[in-house]
Amino acid sequence: MKVAYFDTLSGISGDMSLSALIDAGVPADWIEKHLNSLGIGPVEVSIKEARKCGYRAKHLELKTQPETKHRHLHHINAMIDNSASLSERAKTTAKAIFLSLGEAEAKVHGTTLQKVHFHEVGAADSICDIVGVAAALDFLGIERVEASPVPTGHGQIKIAHGIVNIPAPATAELLLGVPLRHSDIEAELTTPTGAAILKTLCQKFGPVPAMTIDAIGYGAGTRDIVGQANILRVLIGRMSDEVPSESIHILETQVDDMTGEQLAYALERLRDAGAVDVFCTSISMKKNRPGQLITILAAPADTEKLRDILWQHTTTLGVRVRSEPRYVLPREELILQSPWGPVRCKVTHRNSTGERCSPEFADLARIANEHNLPLATIERKMDELFRALPR
Repeated sequence: MKVAYFDTLSGISGDMSLSALIDAGVPADWIEKHLNSLGIGPVEVSIKEARKCGYRAKHLELKTQPETKHRHLHHINAMIDNSASLSERAKTTAKAIFLSLGEAEAKVHGTTLQKVHFHEVGAADSICDIVGVAAALDFLGIERVEASPVPTGHGQIKIAHGIVNIPAPATAELLLGVPLRHSDIEAELTTPTGAAILKTLCQKFGPVPAMTIDAIGYGAGTRDIVGQANILRVLIGRMSDEVPSESIHILETQVDDMTGEQLAYALERLRDAGAVDVFCTSISMKKNRPGQLITILAAPADTEKLRDILWQHTTTLGVRVRSEPRYVLPREELILQSPWGPVRCKVTHRNSTGERCSPEFADLARIANEHNLPLATIERKMDELFRALPR
């Protein structure tokens, strides 16, 4: 699986992202060709070498025609859709990033997605940054995006609506649910465009994943930071398609002298204590008495704790324990924004059949009750929203 890892030690912006991806191997003239297909006038992409605290990086300069107009989301989507050179995958990615920006702007300004004005991020250079990043990721064949925790910086900046604290309102909205890194730097390190790129595309935030690095790109920011290189680093590489395996402990016991209420309480206590899974199987015990086989899947470190809960809350006199290997598909948690509110989902990655999204039943049931909708209707919508995400 081809992966791009964004190392955001000094934050992230649209031009830093595009610079880093060009430095990682995307031809600048190829990007320029696609940007000139958007109908915003001639666009010139200039890439220069930069030095930040002694480290080299690429610095992007975009030359576009001066303009003062503000755009709505449908204007930007039309520009992207009308491009004759962008791939469908790049178009979908770019529009998804702008949708994230639009939703954030609409929320902080108390308006609708259709009415929200794109100010700074609706300018020609910001459109070029986002579309350029989408095209660059498509050129590199990126299938997965991960990133480090994000620093925002602190202090105040002046935007179209006046002076605001860092992170700017739209940036903060975009970073909901994203792990942040503390920074003492008094400057805007992460821009709304940079936040939107990560919010839309990043599937996991954390350390560098297990990968084989094929290329590294360095994108320079505009300002100089004392004692720290103002650089975004992007690692391009391959993650193994092998399904990881691990050892798991299985605890088993059977009982035939507990009420259903007592058994249900014991199983709930086991789940609360961290059991990977707990289930019962109906069995026939000695003298043909009906009973229940209790099976617990547990991390090895939790075995003794769960054994003690069995002794405390069931009538068993003994517990069998064995260790077995198991294969585990890569998975992650994702929040999808549905028309009825956020829905938590688990996404599994399968080598042969691709990704599968499983919404949390509790969220589906809540929406069904609140809006008097069939579960099947909500499930179909969640599947549609997941399939529409950029890959």
